[in-house]
Amino acid sequence: MKKLITLLLLFSIVNACETDKILISDSEKVNSLAKSFIDNGSQALLLVRLEDKSGKSIYQFSDKNASLLPNQTIDENTWFRIWSMSKIVTISITMDLVEDGLLSLDEPVSKYIPEFKNLKVALTNDGSSLTGYAEAMGNDKHKNGNPCPLKIVERQSEMTVLQLINHEAGFYYGTTGIKCLDKALVMKDLADSKNSEEFIKKLSELPLIDQPGNKSFYGLNTTVLGIVNERAGGASLSDLVKNRITGPLKIDGLKFNKNKKDELLPVFSGADSIIRLANNGELDIMGKYVPVYDEKNKLFLGGEGMIGTADGYTDFLRMLLNHGELNGHRFLDESSVKEIYSPHTQLDNEYGYNGYNLWVTSKKSRELGHGDEGLWSGGGYEGTHFWIDPKRDFVGVILTQMYKSPNGGQNRDNIIKGEIYKQIFSNEN
Repeated sequence: MKKLITLLLLFSIVNACETDKILISDSEKVNSLAKSFIDNGSQALLLVRLEDKSGKSIYQFSDKNASLLPNQTIDENTWFRIWSMSKIVTISITMDLVEDGLLSLDEPVSKYIPEFKNLKVALTNDGSSLTGYAEAMGNDKHKNGNPCPLKIVERQSEMTVLQLINHEAGFYYGTTGIKCLDKALVMKDLADSKNSEEFIKKLSELPLIDQPGNKSFYGLNTTVLGIVNERAGGASLSDLVKNRITGPLKIDGLKFNKNKKDELLPVFSGADSIIRLANNGELDIMGKYVPVYDEKNKLFLGGEGMIGTADGYTDFLRMLLNHGELNGHRFLDESSVKEIYSPHTQLDNEYGYNGYNLWVTSKKSRELGHGDEGLWSGGGYEGTHFWIDPKRDFVGVILTQMYKSPNGGQNRDNIIKGEIYKQIFSNEN
C-alpha cells in the first residue's frame, strides 16, 4: 500500500511539473519591452496575454497613454475591434456546417448566393490578369503601365466554397492600388449596407479581380463566406456564432454587436507619424464606412466585423488548441481542426504557409528571433495579433487599436514574441 501511495504521489508531482512548465522566467523584461511601445509614442494602448491549454493566465501586460485614454481601463475584459481575426471564427462555423451536412466545400457559391451567377471578371486593358498589378495586403506589386480602363470578360468557372476560404474566389478590398477598380468598390459603400442581401446586391455589380481558382488574393472572400454560412445554416452569422460557438463553449467576450453597457475604444491613427484620433473614412479597406457594432446592426461581416476581449478570444483559440473542444463541449471534430492548420496556399513561401486563413510559421521565424516554427497565427486591421503554440500548449494575443503605427511601432509583434520565445528557449535548454 505504501508503495502504491508513493507511486501515486510521484505521478502527481511529475504531472504537476508537466503542466506548470515555466515559459516566461523574466516577466519584467517582457513588460519593459512592451511598455517601450507606449513610451516611444507608437501605441496608444497595448495588451499582451498568454493562456495555457486549461485557460490559466501565464502572462499579461497592459498599458495605455493616459493623455489619450484618461478614463478607459485596458485589461482582459476590454472590448477590441478585431477585424480579420473574425475570419478564423467564420471559417470554423463553415467547418461545423460541413460536419452537419449542411454545406460542402466543393459546392458552387451560387447554390447559396444565386445573385452571383452572372459575376464577371476584370482584366487589364491588354487582357492580362489584374492580380499582377495589385499591391494590396502584400500581394504582387505594380508592374509598368496602367491597367485601366479595365476589360470585362465572362467567368471561366464557378467559384466554390473552398475558394472563398483560400481567398481564391476573386474578391478584393478597396486597397488594390488599381485606381479604377478601387474606386468602383469604394463607391458601393459596402459596409453601409443594411443587411447581407443589400451587401450581396452591391457586390454582385462589381467584377472579380481574377478568374476563380487562378490565384490566392486577400480580400472580401471570407465576408462572402459568412453569408454562405447564413444561408446554409438558416440563421444570421451572429446567431450561428452564439448558438454553435460561444454559447455551448461558454465563451464570454466574442460577438458581433455590442450591448449598451459595452464600450469600444477610439480608433487611433499613426499615418502622420504621431498618434491621433483617426479621421472619418481613414480606415478605407471598404471605402469610407467601417463595420457597425451597435445593437440594431443586421449586417454581420464574417471577415471583419467581430469584437472581442482578450479573455474571450483566447478562449476561442484554446478551442482550436484543444482540437475542437472546450469546457467539456466538442465543437469541431479533430479532423476539421487539422484541415484548418494543414498546408493549403503559399506553399513556396520561406516564412511559412497558409492553412485555412491561418498562417503557420516556418523555421525562419526562429532563425530571425521572431518566435518558433509551427505557430498558428493571424491578425487584424487595427493592429491586433494572435498565435497558437501547439508544441507548448498555450495561446497568445497582442491587442491594440491602431491604424498605421508610427515608425517606432514597426515590427512590434515580432519584437515582443521574440523576447517571449528567447526566454522559452532558454528555459527549455
